[in-house]
Amino acid sequence: MSSRPHSPPNKPPRGPRKLQAFWARVTEGLQIQELWGQFKSEAREGYQLYSKDVDWEAVQKERSKFKRVLRSIWAMFQAMLMKLTPARRVLLLVALFLLVFHPEFKSGRDTVDLDFVVFSAIILFILLALELADRVTMKRDLEIAREIQQWLVPSGPPDVPGTDIAFATRPQNTVAGDYYDAFLRPAQPNATAAPDLLVVVADVAGKSVPAALLMATFQSGLRALSSTPASLEDIVTGLDRYARAHSLEGRRFTTAFLAEIDPATREMHYTNCGHNDPILRRASGAIERLATGGPPLGLPLFTDHEIVYPAASVQLQRGDLLFIFTDGVVEAVNESGEEFGEPRLLSSIESTATENASVVLSRVMSDVNSFVGYARQHDDITALVLRVTA
Repeated sequence: MSSRPHSPPNKPPRGPRKLQAFWARVTEGLQIQELWGQFKSEAREGYQLYSKDVDWEAVQKERSKFKRVLRSIWAMFQAMLMKLTPARRVLLLVALFLLVFHPEFKSGRDTVDLDFVVFSAIILFILLALELADRVTMKRDLEIAREIQQWLVPSGPPDVPGTDIAFATRPQNTVAGDYYDAFLRPAQPNATAAPDLLVVVADVAGKSVPAALLMATFQSGLRALSSTPASLEDIVTGLDRYARAHSLEGRRFTTAFLAEIDPATREMHYTNCGHNDPILRRASGAIERLATGGPPLGLPLFTDHEIVYPAASVQLQRGDLLFIFTDGVVEAVNESGEEFGEPRLLSSIESTATENASVVLSRVMSDVNSFVGYARQHDDITALVLRVTA
């Protein structure tokens, strides 16, 4: 019986294989529809950025529609131009001049024919390279800041018998102004009871680096105050005092929800500082909103007395679910400008109400992702889920 050599499967030629590999690397595996959706989202975001610097009232004063269009284009161009450094503005104007007017130089009887389109293309390429270099440098610095910020939040929940905790955050930029934490307060000398579990979710007004820096100071202040015998009300008063000293006259205030849970009795003592009211879903299916508290931390004082933050207590039972979130969850916007909203959030929680904390959290984050689609994220999204298991 004769044996035939095994023929290798048909492979595309080497050239097309390299082209396919290059295309996959450029697109990061995204399909054309996904790339188009991403482009539309980025284009919309870019338009919003530049249009903020346009005096649209002056544009609308033009009576002629044609003049309004021309003036709009000119105003948008100036807004884009002024985002560059002075040297790069001049280079861009030179490149556009050479591209549009094609100047010629004459030497005696002969005309020196130079293709200035090539020169303008070279200048535009240099400008692109310079802008990309700035972007890469900034991105590298932000990645370092993100690593530092990740050190300030827990990598995993504390081991507390009878509780199941999960948390997640998604920054609007590389770094976030949202903060979450769950930790056991340090045991005090001569204390006989087990240390309380402190749970907190906070949201600094603003985004990116300024908000992230204030978030870091909030974390350090919270940890320092929690290591003392101070009550929850005293901790909040201290945080408000510190936030007010660094709030830039109230422009950088912080909303927060703080709760202290006794691991033995499951009694929860909490205060809400201008934050979204957390959702407490009882094992019976009843929904409670935890609103007791005061205004955001760091607001200016108009009297000589500090703001009083009242606290409330609730008794947690087996099967209860506590969902704490920042406004980025319910205010997530899709491409039509519609917000995710609390009704959808409640529906997501209800659909997994009997599951563990991780499943509930994953369902909510997945539903937010599906709702938003390709729309660009406008705020940090953070949520903490606590389920009582015993």
